[in-house]
Amino acid sequence: MPTDASTTYADLSLTMSETGVGRPVLVLHGGGGPATVTGLAQHLSRTAHTITPVHPGWDGTPRPAWLTGIDDLARVYLRTLRERELRDVLVVGSSLGGWIAAEMAAHDSAGTISGLVLIDAVGVEVDAEPIVDFFALDARGIAEHSWHDSDRYYLDPADLASEELARRQSNMATMRALAGDPYMHDPGLLPRLSRIQVPTLLLWGESDRIVTPAYGAAYAEAFADGRLEIIPEAGHLPHIEQPDAAYALIEAHLDRTT
Repeated sequence: MPTDASTTYADLSLTMSETGVGRPVLVLHGGGGPATVTGLAQHLSRTAHTITPVHPGWDGTPRPAWLTGIDDLARVYLRTLRERELRDVLVVGSSLGGWIAAEMAAHDSAGTISGLVLIDAVGVEVDAEPIVDFFALDARGIAEHSWHDSDRYYLDPADLASEELARRQSNMATMRALAGDPYMHDPGLLPRLSRIQVPTLLLWGESDRIVTPAYGAAYAEAFADGRLEIIPEAGHLPHIEQPDAAYALIEAHLDRTT
């Protein structure tokens, strides 16, 4: 059964859900919040010890004033893994979570991380493939850029309960604070990726219009051991639109990197 844990990190209370046994797998959600990776974490927990934090500031969790960027968050998670003496960790990150995962690996001098899975990740600047300005899109635009089947996943804000609408707006404000300037990337990250030696799988939805498959190809090429897999009929969250295909690729990478 899943259990929730709250780990204190100085003045930061870090809330995590943990379930399963086996190799540790850290699952990092994107801007949409922890619900976007719940199914993925549950699936992986059948054969692994999955750890799924809620990023500080998302879903009403507190964010200390000093936590102002993705690099700060990456260092928090990396230090948390080390303090818990976890080794051979596979880090799986979706969208913004993929950026966090890449930053963690770039700072991992102790060899805590042994593999990465980046799912339609942001975090680097590719001149020919700019990241779409997510903050400038309305709800319909977000759906059309994010999903292969936008009609299926579009939610009219007018149909949302006030509590859910407030949660989404708060999450968006936190994402803007941590990743809005420079917009959705670390200018120095791309050249540092070549120093990351762990096997890195990049999963990309073929229909993603937030960050295109061409952006994903440039991202994968920058790693010392990066591999890109395109998932048809999927957008920015292929593990939701095409879970069977995404899970199979992640499981194979989990086995490869153990």
